[in-house]
Amino acid sequence: MRLITTVAAAAIGGSAIFASPALAQTATRSFNIPAQPLASALNAFGRQSGLQVTLAASTSRGVAAQAVSGNLTPDQALARMLAGTGVNYRIANGTAVIGTPANASGDVPAEGATTLRPIVLQGQPGAEGDVGETVIGPEQLERINPTDLADVFREQAGIQVGSSLPMSQKVYVHGVEETNLAISIDGARQNNKVFHHNATNLIDPSLLKAVDVDAGIAPADAGPGALAGSINYETKDAIDLLAPGKSFGGFVTSTYNFNSDTVTTGLSAYGKREGFEFLGYLTFGKGDDFVGGAGSEVSGTSTDIISGLGKLAYEFESGDRIEISHDRVVDDAPRPFRANAGFVDTGRPWEPRIRDYRLERQNTVLTYTDTSPEGWWDPTIMLAYSGTEVSVPVYGSPGFLYTATGETTSFNGKFENKFSFEIGSITAGVDFYNDRTELEATTDSGREKASNIGIYAQARLEPWERTRLSFGARGDHQWFTGVNGADFDNSGLSANISGEYDLTDFLTAKAGFSHVWAGVPMAETFNINPLWSYGPDGPEVVTADNYMIGLEAKYEGFTAEASLFRTDINDARVARYSPAAAGALLNHDLKSKGFEIGTGYEWSSGYVKVKYAHIDVDINGRPADSETGNYLATPVGDIITVTAAHTFADWGLIIGGDIEIAPEYDHITSGSPPFRAYEVVNIFAEWKPDALPNFTFRAEVQNLLDKTYSDRATYGQEFGNVTPLYEPGRSFLLTAKATF
Repeated sequence: MRLITTVAAAAIGGSAIFASPALAQTATRSFNIPAQPLASALNAFGRQSGLQVTLAASTSRGVAAQAVSGNLTPDQALARMLAGTGVNYRIANGTAVIGTPANASGDVPAEGATTLRPIVLQGQPGAEGDVGETVIGPEQLERINPTDLADVFREQAGIQVGSSLPMSQKVYVHGVEETNLAISIDGARQNNKVFHHNATNLIDPSLLKAVDVDAGIAPADAGPGALAGSINYETKDAIDLLAPGKSFGGFVTSTYNFNSDTVTTGLSAYGKREGFEFLGYLTFGKGDDFVGGAGSEVSGTSTDIISGLGKLAYEFESGDRIEISHDRVVDDAPRPFRANAGFVDTGRPWEPRIRDYRLERQNTVLTYTDTSPEGWWDPTIMLAYSGTEVSVPVYGSPGFLYTATGETTSFNGKFENKFSFEIGSITAGVDFYNDRTELEATTDSGREKASNIGIYAQARLEPWERTRLSFGARGDHQWFTGVNGADFDNSGLSANISGEYDLTDFLTAKAGFSHVWAGVPMAETFNINPLWSYGPDGPEVVTADNYMIGLEAKYEGFTAEASLFRTDINDARVARYSPAAAGALLNHDLKSKGFEIGTGYEWSSGYVKVKYAHIDVDINGRPADSETGNYLATPVGDIITVTAAHTFADWGLIIGGDIEIAPEYDHITSGSPPFRAYEVVNIFAEWKPDALPNFTFRAEVQNLLDKTYSDRATYGQEFGNVTPLYEPGRSFLLTAKATF
């Protein structure tokens, strides 16, 4: 009810403001953009003009934009910014297309272009040039039409998502679990390590605008604790959904999955007028257990989920912008007793195979930015509160049943400023977090707390022609409190450096290194033991070193890339329920290493891409397994992905698909069976009929070959007493969307 109230308040309250027509896009705006590299300047232009900006991938390298200031139309401002660069542009239907000639349709960005939204990703300000970065943008998300996080990352060979249930899915980057990365939603830190049988960050993918992943080497402004990189999820804004020339809009979308008789419906209303913006978004899904590839029902996989997003913003004439957003998701359905596995035979016959789980995650963010920065003043102020709660019945012994509730919360924020100048920018600031994890149960209750203050700076420069550098550092001081009230404080330094150099017009070399200090991670909530002791010095602080080197080539639509990577995490805390120091102070050393290669070709109306990743993960010098790897890592091996799509513009039709191939993998503990090989094929067709311009229809088939398999990152496949969670068998999905 609170979720529905939040979304309704944003939608209804905003709709009264936005009923009248929008101001013409030709109106003058106040611009103040210093001379700087073109990509950074266009990000500032997008924020200050309110236009969507599309930049051809090869256009910005080595190009510096001219300074622009004064009250100008967007066309005038862009002309002055690009003066003398030889870069052409056009503005049509609310979009500025940079570096490509006008095409026949007049408003469709060319394939291979990068879309720059009016506001850059809040968690990664100006993050261009980070060598391990992968951005899954709006166009890619729209094409994938994801129903869970596994769909979001399914085209990325180096990123795995374990489990077929959204409420127990975990993301692994180069085999390292997301709890060892700096995770943020709309720039707000997430602290959601509640229960190892559940998801760490349950997210409704229909709310996402973009996902930014830094594998291994993360910038200093990604936040504290970026041991193996960072992931920032950015949710949609009103400007992302509004049709050109409109100040108010909305849509209704519904998807039917024939495999599980699941209906997922989304409703949204949004608008923008005279500085005000609002967005209300509600999604709810209901369905039965799905059928696996063998034709048998997989128990505990029904759908009962509701999620929503509400945003309100106001931008003053001076360019000062204040935005508040709140998103919430609730999953409440019977699940396997251990929700990340189909069944685990533990010798406890009184435990049922299915039990009720309730998982609720929320995130509230208040942000101040200046969309018309003057000189070196380009600030961001953010305050946020996030939390996750899991409630589940516990069957302690025959006849002994009680409910346990685990909760994690984080109050966090930052103040930073971006200093832009001719050869690049420096982002500097301070951030903080106050995290808590607490268990309430009949037999065991307790909590741990951690607070941190950090100071950081990250430079992103183009000091010489063909050269792009990113380097930074941060210092952190942490206060940690154990379940017994014992206090410990520690300080440490982190640093990173990475760079790209254009060897030729089509070949680029890149490399990077980072050292990360992350303090003492809090324990999993459901492992908390009130009998823990921490010794005189407390838990070890966790550190990591990341390395990466690679090559990237682009020539007339062809692309090729190759990279080597390695991540070493030292003294990673993996607290177990065992009493005293044996449980509280347990730690492991982790090593992930491997390589990624990829190639592709893009033409005017389509593309094909192939990616291959080889990833080996060791824990304490031995091959990782999914039990020892809880909150650390997962075995991966070899993953191959193939994606392709083609647009038939005259028919308004897009067809495409993807393939994931996972060969057999035996780099696991001696005596364990190897991970089975599998191949999965997904296809789709999407149609936007000319006669019904406000409607979109989509049909897709997932697991076309009806394979029986578990994703490589799913728990328990190497153990004889575990039946892993299988993925759905062949599934037909139909989606219809109407906008207004």
